[in-house]
Formats: sequence, structure tokens, C-alpha cells
Amino acid sequence: MRKLNTFSSCHRENIVRKITSKKLDVLVIGGGITGAGILLDATSRGLKTGLVEMQDYAAGTSSRSTKLIHGGLRYLKQFEAGLVAEVGKERAIVYENGPHVTTPELMMLPFYKGGTFGSFTTNIGLRVYDFLAGVKKEERRKMLRPEEALQKEPLLAKEKLKGAGFYVEYKTDDARLTIEVMKKAVELGALALNYIKVIHFLYDDFRKINGVIVEDQISGEQFSIFAKKIINATGPWVDELRDLDGSKQGKTLHLTKGVHLVFSKQRFPLQQAIYFDAPDGRMIFAIPRKNKTYVGTTETDYEGNIARPLVTEEDRDYLLAAINFMFPTLNIESSDVESSWAGLRPLIAEEGKNPDEISRKDEIFISKSGLYSIAGGKLTGYRKMAEAVTDRIVEEFKVTEGILYSPSETRHLPISGGDIGGAKHFKDFKDRKLKEDLALGMDRQTLKNLIQTYGSNIDIIFQLYEDAKKVAQDDVMDPIVLATLKYAISYEQAYKPIDYFIRRTGALFFNIQWVEDHQHQVVDYMEKVLHWTEAQKHLYHEELKQMIEEAKQVT
Repeated sequence: MRKLNTFSSCHRENIVRKITSKKLDVLVIGGGITGAGILLDATSRGLKTGLVEMQDYAAGTSSRSTKLIHGGLRYLKQFEAGLVAEVGKERAIVYENGPHVTTPELMMLPFYKGGTFGSFTTNIGLRVYDFLAGVKKEERRKMLRPEEALQKEPLLAKEKLKGAGFYVEYKTDDARLTIEVMKKAVELGALALNYIKVIHFLYDDFRKINGVIVEDQISGEQFSIFAKKIINATGPWVDELRDLDGSKQGKTLHLTKGVHLVFSKQRFPLQQAIYFDAPDGRMIFAIPRKNKTYVGTTETDYEGNIARPLVTEEDRDYLLAAINFMFPTLNIESSDVESSWAGLRPLIAEEGKNPDEISRKDEIFISKSGLYSIAGGKLTGYRKMAEAVTDRIVEEFKVTEGILYSPSETRHLPISGGDIGGAKHFKDFKDRKLKEDLALGMDRQTLKNLIQTYGSNIDIIFQLYEDAKKVAQDDVMDPIVLATLKYAISYEQAYKPIDYFIRRTGALFFNIQWVEDHQHQVVDYMEKVLHWTEAQKHLYHEELKQMIEEAKQVT
């Protein structure tokens, strides 16, 4: 087994020592998908890079999306052909480089008499979408008659159904995608730390930014990190850091909130992912995921606590009404909601436009002090956004220091877990690993789930599982829980129980009972391994319990 690396929570002090011992070329602030993408792009070109995140990686928007790598179909309604083309092509790259965290999902777009879409407009729209997005031949749209649509999804409302379009979206685990990108950067030499908050910027004699003062949210210690270029990739917090730099002017962020609800497959037995019109015309996704079905999203203006957006009764009731409108035989009620999440979208404000009309294009702002800030954009376009930022930086280094760095390499660079020879080989990889590891004593479905989750890193998980079977009984812990928890701590820098249960496993959203069943053993193990104080143990456990309650209830 490989040695513990510099992405281990057991090595936090060592990482702090490294990141403060030398001046970096680039320091990224923000550990969401945008920050992770920039870290990987810059590191892969040979730049000395570091990243700090004040919460856990992907704790904000990057773990609270609809969990789809969109091809950009919705942008056709806004006549943004260029954006459709770009995100469609980027989607294919994301899939190729990480097929274990991004997989094709057939999506049905039903249309009804009097609805937003009709047979002609849907057919033309999907045809244009296929062309602009460069959709593979085998994934191009099909048109279904009403009876064919109902055969694929019997729960659909039958009255006035005129047919459906059938096309491919790509589903993902947004948090794990972020972490796998981050891990790849660390494998290439980057330094990254979660729970490190920037509290001040540092400047040279010419008022040019050259460092930050940060506060460790675990230890309370403060220290300085110096870098030639500093990038603000903090998503919803972008304007707060621009304000800290005294450069928040011109365009600013417009935050909107999106909410998703999760149901058991028994209560909402959806067979087919559906993209449908809500009664008010907003488009909603209903997506089967293992033994759950989740539905979202809303889009409402938001001005509350950025770190803790909550699902309100109004949010919940809006989605319940949309579900019962499209799937009228279900009679879904609020008591049927197993869990939920709310996330924020940092859009760039555009006067006179509604939130769902505002472009998702990203923009780069460079302040007089030299602080780079990137805002807007979407999960699908993270790699291209990162490439654009790093291009600007290496061009500056070329002018100011005469240093030439290579062009971006991330188009053909597998992320961590994606080293299986390309997406077309992933099925063979999974089949081979299943045959090799059935002797481990796991049931076949659990094996498949683990291989899908960890990709080419699965051998480490299996070794940890073998070790865990020998000691798990002593710790009264399920060996699969112990193996994945040890991996999360030692290879994915999980430090708190919420890191493991939300961002490393997604269980708080999609298997909340499993979280409740294993929370005490996980907390006890993490206390022992990470040497928490009694106060820390109590604080982190209370934090987990609060997140469980927030996921199960609405305000």
C-alpha cells in the first residue's frame, strides 16, 4: 500500500509547515470545484501552488448542486449557443477524465398540450443541442410517442401527454468530483488545507498583494502564507474577499438558493430520470439514485447566512406541488421527505433579469492590488474556467519574469481514481475488479458501489477493508465503514464527522439512516485517531447531529 500522503488529516501540522516555508507561485483561496480545478491546472503546468479552504472541501455550492454535469440544454432557451457548445464539450472531457464520478443518465423531457414545450420545438431543440454540444451518436436524442413515454415512466401524468424527448445528461457526485480533482493536484505536488480561513491580505510596498494571514479553524493559530499570485475562488464568498481587498466595485454577486428533496424508492418508485415543467413553467429534475429519488431545484433570491442555507416550508411545498403535478398518482406529502439540502448559486448580477434568466458564464476580475477573483460559471465548466485563470497568470509570469510555462494539460489528464485508460474501459475495469475481489466477502452490490465510488483507488479501499475485518469487531464498527473512514482521513483530509458523512460519502443526503446508525462509532474512532480534546468531540458530534436534523426537517 502507498504511504500516507500530504492529503492526510493526520499530517496537518506538516502541511502547514510546508505551505508557510516558501513563497508560492499561486495561492488559491476556496476549496470548491473552481478552486480545485485551478489548483490542478496550475500544478500540472509546474507552478508551485497551494490552496486553503475555511470549511471543508466542497462544503458550499460544490456539494449542494443538482449533481448533474449538464450539457447546457437550458441555455438554448436563452439563445446562448456558444455556451451550449462549450459546456457540452466540457462535459465529455469531465466524463473521460473521471468516469467513476460522472456517468451517463438517460433523461426524459415530456411535453403536454398547452405546455412550454411541444413535439416540434422539443425535436428541434434537442437536435440543435446534439449538434452544438457535440453529443456522441449513440447518445443523441430520440422522440417518444405518449405510450412509449409512459412505458418508460408509468408515474407520469397521462392527461394531455403528447410525447417526450429522450436525451442524455451526465450524473455526478459533485463533492467527490471536487475531492478527486484536489487529490490529483496534491499527487502532482500541490499543498492543500481545509479549515483554514483567510482573515487579512498582505501587500508589498507598492500595495500589490503578496500574501495572506490565515486562522486555523481547528487550532485557532494564525500564520502567514506568501504567494506571487492569489486567486479568490470562494464562490458565494467572492465579494466578501473582494471587500477585504477594498476592490468590490462594478459587477457583484447575486446569490440564489436551490433546494432538493430526497425520497425512498418505495415511496417514489421513479424508473426514469425526468426533466419537467413545474406549474409555474420552471424546469425541475426528478432523478433516481440507487434506492432513492431526488427532486429539484428551486431558484429564489438569497440574503441569509451563506454558510448555512436552509430548506424552508415554502421551498419544500413548492417542490411537493411540482411532484404531484407531474406524478399525480403519488400523492406525495411532507412526511415522505427523507432528507433535503439547500445550496447557493453565485451568479453575476445583471440588472433587470430574473435569477433563472441570468447567464451562468464565469468572469475573472483583477483588482488594482493584483487579486484575481473568479465568479459565476457552473460545475460542468470548472476545467475550462481553471484553464482561463491559469492562462492569465502564466502570461503575466512570461512578461514579468520571463518564465515560460506549458499550456494546460488537464484536457487529457485523468483525475484521482480515473486512471483506468479512458471512459470506454471503465466497464471492463469494474468487471475485472468484481471478479478479483468477490473473495473479500462483501455482497456484490456493495462491491460495485465501492468500485464506482473510488475508481482506480479501489485497491487501497480493499486493503483497508481486509485490515478492518481483523479489528472492526473490537471497535464494534462495520468493516466497510472503518475502511472508508480510514481512507477519508488518510487520503482525503477528512477531519470532522460531517466531512465523512456529507462530502466523502454523500450519506447525509442519500442514506441518512446509515448516518444515524454509525455516527457514534465514527465519532469515537475519529477522536482516537485525530487526538481530539473532549471539547472537540462534543462540538463536532453536536455539529453532525444538527446537520442531520436540518436535512430531515424544514424551517
